[in-house]
Amino acid sequence: MTRRVRIAILGAGTAGLTALKEAQRYTDDVLLINQGPYGTTCARVGCMPSKALIEVAHTYARKDWLSTVGIDGTKVLKPDLRAVMAHVRELRDRFTAGSIEIADDLGDRSIHGKPRFLDPQTLEVNGEKIHAEVVIIATGTRPIVPEAWREVGDRLVTSDDVFEMVAPGQRLGVVGLGPIGVELAQAFAHLECEVHGFTKGGAIAGLKDPEVNASLVTALGRQMSITTNVEVSIRRDDAGVVIDDGSHSVVVDWVLAAIGRQPNIEGLGLDQLGVELDERGMPEFDAKTLRVGDLPIYLAGDVNGQRPLLHEAADEGRIAAYHALHPEAECLMRRTPLGIVFTEPGAGQAGVSYSELPESGVVVGRIDYGRQGRAVMAGRNAGLLHLYVDEADGRILGAEAVAPDAEHLLHLLAWAIQQEMTVDTMLHLPFYHPTVEEGLRTALQSARRALSKRREQPDLPLCRPAIDWALG
Repeated sequence: MTRRVRIAILGAGTAGLTALKEAQRYTDDVLLINQGPYGTTCARVGCMPSKALIEVAHTYARKDWLSTVGIDGTKVLKPDLRAVMAHVRELRDRFTAGSIEIADDLGDRSIHGKPRFLDPQTLEVNGEKIHAEVVIIATGTRPIVPEAWREVGDRLVTSDDVFEMVAPGQRLGVVGLGPIGVELAQAFAHLECEVHGFTKGGAIAGLKDPEVNASLVTALGRQMSITTNVEVSIRRDDAGVVIDDGSHSVVVDWVLAAIGRQPNIEGLGLDQLGVELDERGMPEFDAKTLRVGDLPIYLAGDVNGQRPLLHEAADEGRIAAYHALHPEAECLMRRTPLGIVFTEPGAGQAGVSYSELPESGVVVGRIDYGRQGRAVMAGRNAGLLHLYVDEADGRILGAEAVAPDAEHLLHLLAWAIQQEMTVDTMLHLPFYHPTVEEGLRTALQSARRALSKRREQPDLPLCRPAIDWALG
């Protein structure tokens, strides 16, 4: 006998659970199917436990600055990695509890098992056949680990298992310095581990702007070694794990592999959908509706590789469920891209990134946080912020930043970009003194000087709109 449902959601991560909530606004005939552990990637192995670790690490690292400004006794402080990791796991378990409860509350509308397509609308799970009017694939991703590296055994970890380490060794090698790699590398460096970071390209933390990227490399290089533009080999010997980049080698106690993630699609039977698959085994899909061709199938969240961030996965869960149940509806708008890396100084981008800028018609506003007043007072004076501005109309297009409190600055900029604000309209807004946001005003003023059409009016809004003055 075949079970029939209106909508089947594959995966109980952020995208899947958000799709579930959106679908339940219109129907109760929803089935959640999950193969792996419950608890979203963010809560279980991603943004939440990593930030719990980072918060402790960054706070502890402040002792070095305190000792330079008249605070005695900081040298007696020592990190207990065993206790720190236990604290992280305790918080992690609290964060995962909510998503586990959601799945439990579904009763027989939640199945734990490996789904497989028999055709575009028929799934098989645990020997049971399920016919779904529409299917949302939200199976997420997992870390990439080259087969040759597996010989290192338990000395090689990924972001999926690093938080299970009870007492990490003091010598750490991080291969891959994207957002995950740099966050964890600096966190362990701040906790007085010896950290060696390696990356294949020249950019770290996902930054594209060369000058902004260089400022982060310099800042992190004060706490750990960073080697860019190299490929490494890894092998285990009696002394530990040897990482060789071709010109030199280091010996560490363990290695964090952070070279990327791959979609969880093995065994799903996507070859039964009757559509062409790419070299990764993924079908093409509409970037706006997330629909696979004209099939009643949608790809949501990290699995589709578009924007692998929690808030984007949540939005894609909503988009997929909405269009799954309203296939003829007008597409939903995406929010302005926003990516934040929780290093110190923080890093990230909002709106259009450096690599996406047109070859002409853009001016750049700049602020060097190495000299910004509030940052100097706090001993957090490092980094650059670049604003990308449309030369024709002064609209803020995007930004890349390395700065203290970058998470807040980038939020402000993402909101302004989504509202299509210009340099002038942003300069009309209040900036309190002394704050790190004043640096944003400096960057805006820098951009205005670079614009070909300069305003003669001070940085204050007119009492009445210009049209009122014209009408008398």
